[in-house]
Amino acid sequence: MMASNRLVSLDVLRGITISFMILVNTPGSWSFVYPPLRHAEWHGCTPTDLVFPFFLFIVGVSVWFSFAKYKTKISKPVVLKILKRTLIIFLLGFLLNLFPFFDFEKVRIMGVLQRIALAYGAGAILCLNFKRKPLILVLCLILLGYWGLLYFGAETNPYSLQENVVRTFDLFVLGEQHIYKGFGVPFDPEGLLSAIPAVGTVIIGYLIGQVISEAPTLMSKIKTLSLLGFVLVLLGGVWNVVFLINKALWTSSYVLYTAGLATLLLAALIYIIDLKGFNTWSKPFIHFGTNPLFIFVFSGLYVKTISYLIQVPVDTSGDKISGYTYLFEHVFAVVAGPMNGSLLFALTHIIMFWFICYLLYKNKIFVKI
Repeated sequence: MMASNRLVSLDVLRGITISFMILVNTPGSWSFVYPPLRHAEWHGCTPTDLVFPFFLFIVGVSVWFSFAKYKTKISKPVVLKILKRTLIIFLLGFLLNLFPFFDFEKVRIMGVLQRIALAYGAGAILCLNFKRKPLILVLCLILLGYWGLLYFGAETNPYSLQENVVRTFDLFVLGEQHIYKGFGVPFDPEGLLSAIPAVGTVIIGYLIGQVISEAPTLMSKIKTLSLLGFVLVLLGGVWNVVFLINKALWTSSYVLYTAGLATLLLAALIYIIDLKGFNTWSKPFIHFGTNPLFIFVFSGLYVKTISYLIQVPVDTSGDKISGYTYLFEHVFAVVAGPMNGSLLFALTHIIMFWFICYLLYKNKIFVKI
């Protein structure tokens, strides 16, 4: 009974994360977005910057519950299972980047799903190879090593957009044509080198999963998670003084800070749902949380389809705009104005995607990899 409750709380956290991901990824217009729903321009952390590390943290917790029976006794079938999942998730992300034009010469190689795949694959193998204390040492080596890599990898300004070693490495390995251009210069916030500390986020999630599993009572779980979450946030905040919190670089301080907040939120959910029994409100998030990768891929395909493949005439001159723009400008902006209409657009899509998740949940369809 307790394991089930814990997993329900985890599904709720996963569902909250996925729904917020849709909220921040699907505004009616990127010109009209409230500040908390934007990423920090470079250093710093907004609520939006919590979404991705929260998801990787949940991946880590899920790894513990999925593989706890192996107790660091890793085997060839287990490794092959992890590698298979890693490859499938990576290819899904790559194909999503290719859609709908399939321009291999300019396609972005990395992305959100690719980061999830690499962090999951490396993180799961490390977690299954080491017991708790050695694994904590591995985590420290990853975070300290990445700090050293960035600090010594640039000549003058190691944490700047232009000079950081993450950008240098990704440009060399991936090539300028295959890197994200949204920062004004080729720089990929989900690149190869910055996947290293993202593995640390997965490891912390795995360790927190251990704590949840081993604590004997609900209250002891809540107290332990609250303490650990506070310590992680504090460590991340202190480290921020010399190694700035930065989502795009996935800095080590960012790893600790965001994992701490995720731990605190999970503790709060266990308190609200499991201890106090207030769970009616959580049902929509459970629906989201049971098919997270499916709905993420589906939402990405949907947005690209109505943005690139559906064109709507706007007047008799023959000029056309995308279906995405038409929905915002001629429906949501008319109803609520540009700023609120952009938010309403995103909220409406959350409801639409939730309904799909609800139908899948009701029919016991769970897309597993």
